[in-house]
Order: sequence, then structure tokens, then C-alpha cells
Amino acid sequence: MTVQEAALVLADGTTFEGEAIGAEPAGGVATGEVVFNTVLSGYQEVISDPSYAGQIITFTYPHIGNYGVTPDDDESTHPFCRGVIIRDLARRRSSWRSDADLDAYLKRFGVPGIAGIDTRRLTRHIRDAGAMPGAFGIADEITLKAAATAEPGTSGIDLVAEVTTPTPYFVGDGPRRVVAYDFGIKRTILRHLGRLATVEVVPASTSAADVVARAPDGVFLSNGPGDPEEVSYAIEAIKGLLAADVPIFGICLGHQLLSLAIGAETEKLSFGHHGGNHPVRNIATGAVEITSQNHNFAVVADSLRSIAEMTHVNLNDGVCEGLQVSGARAFSVQHHPEAGPGPHDASYLFEQFDSLMAGS
Repeated sequence: MTVQEAALVLADGTTFEGEAIGAEPAGGVATGEVVFNTVLSGYQEVISDPSYAGQIITFTYPHIGNYGVTPDDDESTHPFCRGVIIRDLARRRSSWRSDADLDAYLKRFGVPGIAGIDTRRLTRHIRDAGAMPGAFGIADEITLKAAATAEPGTSGIDLVAEVTTPTPYFVGDGPRRVVAYDFGIKRTILRHLGRLATVEVVPASTSAADVVARAPDGVFLSNGPGDPEEVSYAIEAIKGLLAADVPIFGICLGHQLLSLAIGAETEKLSFGHHGGNHPVRNIATGAVEITSQNHNFAVVADSLRSIAEMTHVNLNDGVCEGLQVSGARAFSVQHHPEAGPGPHDASYLFEQFDSLMAGS
């Protein structure tokens, strides 16, 4: 196999040398907002999570690709991330479940990558300086620096429009009826919801009136990418659903959109939460749950005031991880209770949604 030299250049000029893997980017340059994820396994689920639209994923775990890939682990029809950065790409896969290696997977879906990067140094830099635009590829350093500087990142952009389904579709065969907004929904979420209900997944731009007309037992607000303040159409729809007193459960971006709909505020974190090992305390029970997370924006806890009660808090940095809307049948969490990938400590939240729909 021929090794092709490549480089990664961040917007602040920090440069890393490596080798090209995956698909060849257009013009030899891939750009996006560079973030890091700390999962030890589950790289395929991370890469195929639509919440990474607009971003380049750095894996902090050094060996990636060890067990190959399988269609069963895809979280969407194809990856939406701009690229992947890894330390060491496994030379051979070892799993009875796999049907291809990671490099072939990246090439099949047009995802560029760069390997041989000192990901420890890169991660420490992002922790100190914050997530920032970057560019990588086989182009020269001057070209990469210009591309990184021109990359807008994820603030002030509606990335949901890039990942949402164009038409409604149904999944699951549970006894209830749920309408799920697709802001970038993951298949593992749909498997959990499908045990509770027959789920109709609808485009992100679906109005509250259209949802209410479907007479659902509950509405689910999914995860998704980017800046929640730019998804104004969804915020307006959620306001309508709250007025209609429909039971609502939101996660990740859905959590942020629900908070904006009730008048709270959101902010962009320095480098976000991306990983499968974040400790979250359930305020009501005092239990500490290890959670899966993937977000750069978060709800400002102080902005909840009397409009909602904070139900969960991140023990690493005090970020709001959950809320219950005052006087409404609506709650949400910032983390991923479906855990695709990650621990299952928070899976009880789907049962909580079922109880809310049952009126208990």
C-alpha cells in the first residue's frame, strides 16, 4: 500500500504531519470544525452519527479500525462528518461481525481521513484553545492554512437542514404512537422508541399543526448537529406543541431547542462534550450515571430560572444535562440515553417517556 503524505493545519496555524487515508477530498483539502471524541470503541457509530455534520472527528484512542465495520453499526444512511483524524489505523480487522475494514468504509462513503497524527498533542491543544476550524489533506501547508482560515465552523449555521429526512417514514411496532422530529436522529434511538411505539419520523421543518393532526401519544425531539439558535423553525414548532400540551421528550439538540422554546438560553462550549464516559448526576436521586455525549452547544443553567427545573448536571464542568419544563409535560436531557455507542445507565429515560405518555 502506497503511503501518501498529508498534513493537518488548524486555523491558528498549528500544524501536524501524517498520511492520507480514506477518500481523497475534493481539491486535496478537507475542512471542518476539529473536535475530539474519547470513546474507546464504537468508532463506526461515531463516524455515522449525523450530529457530526460540519465537523472533523479526532479519536483520542490510539488504535482505530481494529474490529472493522458492519452495516449493523451504522447510525445513519451515510456519514455526515467532514473527516476523521486518528493516530494508528489498524492494518487488519479482527471480528466475526465485520464485513470490511475502516479504510474501505471511509472510501465507500467519501469520507477523507488522516492517520499518523499525534492525537494526544492535538487533543491537548483543543482543550487549551477550544474547538476550531481546520483543514487537512495532501495540499501544501499554505493552501491548507488558507482553507482552515476560510472555514466558518458550526456557529451561526443551520446544519440540521443538511441531515434531516426529506419525507416522513415509519419504524417500530410498539403500542403507542410517537412522532419523532429528525434533526439528525440515530438508528439506535429509533430502536429504543420502536419498542414503545409505532414511530413516524418527520422532517425537521414539520409544523406543530401537522404533528398535532397526527394525534400522537408523544413527540420526540432528536439529536442533531450545529447551532440550535439557527433552527428557528423547530423552535416555533416546539412552542406550538407545548401550547397543545403534547408529551415531549428531547435529547441533545432536542434538549437545546426545547430550552430555547421556553425562553432559556444556549451557549457554545469551548470544546464540547464528545465521548462515552461523562459522569452526570441525577439531581432527584443523587445517582451518578456514566453517559454518552456529543455536543458543542449547551443550555445556560441560570437561564432556566422559574421556567424549568434542572434535573441532571454534568459532574465534570457543571453543565445542565437535563430539565423538566415547569407546568408542562415536557422534559429533556443533554446526553444520549440510547448509548450508541456508550454505557446504558440513562436508558431508563425512555421508560420515563413511556410513563409520561401513559399519564402516570
